[in-house]
Order: sequence, then structure tokens, then C-alpha cells
Amino acid sequence: MTRSGKRLGLAGITLCGIGIGIGAAGAKPVTYDLPEDTAKLRPGPGVEVAESHCLTCHSPDYIAMQPAKKGHAFWTAEVTKMIKVYGAPIEDADAKKIADYLAATY
Repeated sequence: MTRSGKRLGLAGITLCGIGIGIGAAGAKPVTYDLPEDTAKLRPGPGVEVAESHCLTCHSPDYIAMQPAKKGHAFWTAEVTKMIKVYGAPIEDADAKKIADYLAATY
């Protein structure tokens, strides 16, 4: 490609960028009204701790959709993953309560 061809290409890219920017500046924000959550965590010992931590990121449906009756080791591993991989700010004592609750309830 010649030097003038490169300049022409860069000019075209620049003009496209400016056009996109102008178009975006005129865009109006869109808002949505979402329905109230109707799903809730199942009652049981530790539900309050699970609600205060798990529902920060997940809907109750997400928890309910996990495989049933996987046991304490499964839920302990899931809670540990949320803490170590995803950075969930959960203290060790609360992590145990959450795993106990999920294992007993789901």
C-alpha cells in the first residue's frame, strides 16, 4: 500500500470514528421496568446468612437450578469457589453456615 493509500485509509477510519461518536452522542438512554422478584430461598436454618451473601450476586432461581441433593462437599466447594475465584467477601464462619444451609435445603 502506498503512503497516500495509508493516509486515505486512516482518514476514513477517523471519519467513521467521528461519525459513530456523533451518533452515540444523540442516543437516548433506554430504561426498563423489571417485575418484582417472586422467587425466594427456601426457609431453613442459615437462610438469612445465605440471603445476605448469595443474593448479592445471584437470584434465588440460580441456586434452585443447581443439581438437587449434591451434599455438603458440593456446596462447600461452591461457596469456596465464590470466595476464592470470584472474590465474594464472605467470612469463614458465614461460609460454613451457607454451605450447611444449602446442603440441608437444596
